[in-house]
Amino acid sequence: MIRLVIFALAVLALGYGFSWLADRPGDLSLVWGGQLYQTRLIVAASGLIALIALVMVCWWLVRVIWTSPHSITRYFRARKRDRGYQALSTGLIAAGAGNALMARKMAARSRGLIRADQEPLIALLEAQAALIEGRHDEARAKFEAMTNDPETRELGLRGLYLEAKRLGANEAARQYAEKAADNAPYLPWAAQATLEYRSQAGRWDDALRLLEQQKAARVVEKAEADRLRAVLLTARATEKLENDPAGARDDATHALKLIADFEPAAIVAAKALFREDKLRKAAAILEQAWKTNPHPEIGRAYVRARSGDSAADRIKRAERLEALRPNNVESLLVVAQAALDAQDFGKARTKAEAAARIDPREAAFLLLADIEEAETGDQGRIRHWLAQALKAPRDPAWVADGFVSDKWLPLSPVTGRLDAFVWKPPFDHAEGHVEEGALASIDSALKTLPPVREVRAEGSVNDHRIIELERAATIAEAARPAAKASEPARPLATASGKPEPRPFFGGLPDDPGVRNPTVEPEPKTRLRLF
Repeated sequence: MIRLVIFALAVLALGYGFSWLADRPGDLSLVWGGQLYQTRLIVAASGLIALIALVMVCWWLVRVIWTSPHSITRYFRARKRDRGYQALSTGLIAAGAGNALMARKMAARSRGLIRADQEPLIALLEAQAALIEGRHDEARAKFEAMTNDPETRELGLRGLYLEAKRLGANEAARQYAEKAADNAPYLPWAAQATLEYRSQAGRWDDALRLLEQQKAARVVEKAEADRLRAVLLTARATEKLENDPAGARDDATHALKLIADFEPAAIVAAKALFREDKLRKAAAILEQAWKTNPHPEIGRAYVRARSGDSAADRIKRAERLEALRPNNVESLLVVAQAALDAQDFGKARTKAEAAARIDPREAAFLLLADIEEAETGDQGRIRHWLAQALKAPRDPAWVADGFVSDKWLPLSPVTGRLDAFVWKPPFDHAEGHVEEGALASIDSALKTLPPVREVRAEGSVNDHRIIELERAATIAEAARPAAKASEPARPLATASGKPEPRPFFGGLPDDPGVRNPTVEPEPKTRLRLF
């Protein structure tokens, strides 16, 4: 478009010049070699312009003839390069489709048409073809060759990292990922892998530093970076809790500033403040976290904040949590547990049944079983509540990649993924994984609850001794020889016809000696253990 505009402007300029000369007629005289040459001005201008054009055309012809060998060579070279790139494109598509034969064929054709040092994609195509065919040693050699070229270094490191992960060589994979992250921190895979490896090794400072580099390079979004930073700070605070409570408190409170409803950070911050005898600040943190999201670990830490508190004081603290979040399952369970510890069975039973009415899950029925055992000791009623707990949904727990943990962890022990644990039920009954009618409500459980039976005063110790004695007597009775059903048992007779005297201890000796062949042998019996 620009060339067309320039050409039009040049034509307009020439036309304007010729018209200007035509409006101003004149003669041009030239004396050369004693001869006088005279012509009109416009003819002289036209001749000059024609001469210039002729010179330009002649120069173009000479230049074309002079450079024709190079132009012909360049033409065939471009044609060959185009064919090579076409083969390379076809080979990459075949490799992506899993056609190893076509990928290998196109890789060989591309290498014959294009120089491999000019096009690094040929090495990638050969490596992909080797991976599809299962020749991993050749693929690793190709990737190692790529790391020597600055243009393909990142591609080679990623290929080596994936091969190391496939073989389970975690140390080699970590080295490849860290090398790639040092050279190019903007690579998401390298930064994420390096962050997880440093976290697994407990290098929290290095992990936080790398996370800041990722955030500056905009590899991760600000919200995700803040959450990962809170997770790393909480993990570092957990390690500092025993030896450095002040450092643990600073890290945990910083994590809470990043994520206000992060329960593990609130628990660690409160424990650190408890160690520093700052009960009010710790209680305020736990209360704020309880208002946001009631968690059983927060409730236990709040109720047992002071080891010297009495059971009544703990009930008051539990009721304080219930006032902050009324009609909540966790609040009711905390109060019920505190009342059970204080031997207030009426309140404990009332709160536990109320929690079961709101959410009939395992913890409520197990707590009712504990109340039953502490109050009545009736094994029938205890087994009834335990049976309800077996049918009830599981309690929420920290779950990551199918692994259930009793406490929060910064990394998944299965995959090593950072921030993988989620507080949820291990098995979701709400999605229909339990048969219809298998879950019983608290009302039906109370209706089928057996009445309280009298408990023996001797206690459970004598009960199990009596059971063992009865079992031993049963085994001894089954081991005795069975008498004949056809004739009654009678004592053996001697040669004089008188009965043989029996020992005073009631039986024959263990070794009766040589048997009399005239005497009928004793019948064989099968012993029964039960």
